[in-house]
Amino acid sequence: MSDLKRTELSVRQERAVLVGVILPDSTADPREPLGELESLVKTAGAKVVGTILQRRQKPDAGTYVGSGKAKEIAELAKKHNADVVIFDNDLSPGQIGGLERLINKEIDAERGEGVKILDRSELILDIFATRAQTHEAKLQVELAQMQYTYPRLARMWGHLERIAGSGSGLGIGTRGPGETQLETDRRLVRKRISNLKSEISVIQARKSRLVEDRNRAHFTVCIVGYTNAGKSTLFNTLTSAGTYADDKLFATLDTKTRAWRIERGSEVMLSDTVGFVRDLPHNLVASFKATLEEAVHADLLLHVLDVGHPHAEQQFKSVHEVLKDIGASDRPEILLLNKIDTDEGQEAYPVWRTLHPQAIPISARHGTGMAELVEAVIASVRGQQLDVTLEADVSNGRLLTFIESHTRVYDRQFTDSRVLIKAIVGKRTLADLSRNDQVEVKMVKGV
Repeated sequence: MSDLKRTELSVRQERAVLVGVILPDSTADPREPLGELESLVKTAGAKVVGTILQRRQKPDAGTYVGSGKAKEIAELAKKHNADVVIFDNDLSPGQIGGLERLINKEIDAERGEGVKILDRSELILDIFATRAQTHEAKLQVELAQMQYTYPRLARMWGHLERIAGSGSGLGIGTRGPGETQLETDRRLVRKRISNLKSEISVIQARKSRLVEDRNRAHFTVCIVGYTNAGKSTLFNTLTSAGTYADDKLFATLDTKTRAWRIERGSEVMLSDTVGFVRDLPHNLVASFKATLEEAVHADLLLHVLDVGHPHAEQQFKSVHEVLKDIGASDRPEILLLNKIDTDEGQEAYPVWRTLHPQAIPISARHGTGMAELVEAVIASVRGQQLDVTLEADVSNGRLLTFIESHTRVYDRQFTDSRVLIKAIVGKRTLADLSRNDQVEVKMVKGV
């Protein structure tokens, strides 16, 4: 099965020509359409040796760019001795096949083999494959890879067509075995996809239960933002968790959750999530549903924005598009204008502060703005908590244990067989307690 994971399409240490097709509904930054693709390619370990842009009203059905532009791409790839051509668009299997035939036809046969054609989704999948560390993340990436690969298996068996075409007719011993192997591969991939979905669904169900239980007992805060915006750095600054953070795209693929003490006697659960990116492949969004569960059910989102980034506006929009896709667009949000300690951040900050007066300027790396952030989170927490007096039977140890572990108790009074407990309780926990006929809610007021 290793041959079916498309690992041969890795772009590490290769020379790449980048191609961008600007359509009327394009979400690329008009000031630098290939800027993000170049960052993705460098993250994958390849070297950019040339770029080509084209504006079209609609993609060409056969090659996405048309035969004339394909020849231009071939000339550029030949000139720079490129190994791979990477599109900032999603291509169909037929379009990739058409491009490979046209481009490689123009490149000298003495090179031995032609260039590979990759699209944006395939590049992101390759990066995710190198970043996945935990068992869960590896399963999610493999599922996305398999779902991407399945409709492209016929193209991966294109060498059989070339063998058959070298003689008269289809050739004895090529058509049957080729078709058999292709169908065998398809069957193996379908089976592997089914197995991965089953295994991931078990993980997702368990993760959903954990998230639900944690949200019931605690106020939950989730850090979201564009990849490389500084989310993991902020997470480490707030919790001293030692999470891996690097100046690379998709440095974090696995959700980390830690307790974050925001004031004496009060803490929230803080989660760091995978970074978002423009046009994130749908297979990845589906595969990483369990990872993104934190954002969907969080009480509060901390949206980290690299305010000094030249594409900050596009990144801001892209994050909200992904949040909408995963069903988290209605979550309360605090916008954090990160990296104001840089020259670019200081220059851009006044404009963003005008557009978003409630935003908080921070430097996740140096801890600037953390006090203001903590105060904003405390205000949100208090809006979701209630000061209550609970009365229960002193002999009901299980209930008292639940109250002690799920609330912030600040006073206890024992009278005969009863106990009066004064505590700060989250609204969800209070709803659970209110449904229990073994406890009486005496008084409720906002904190």
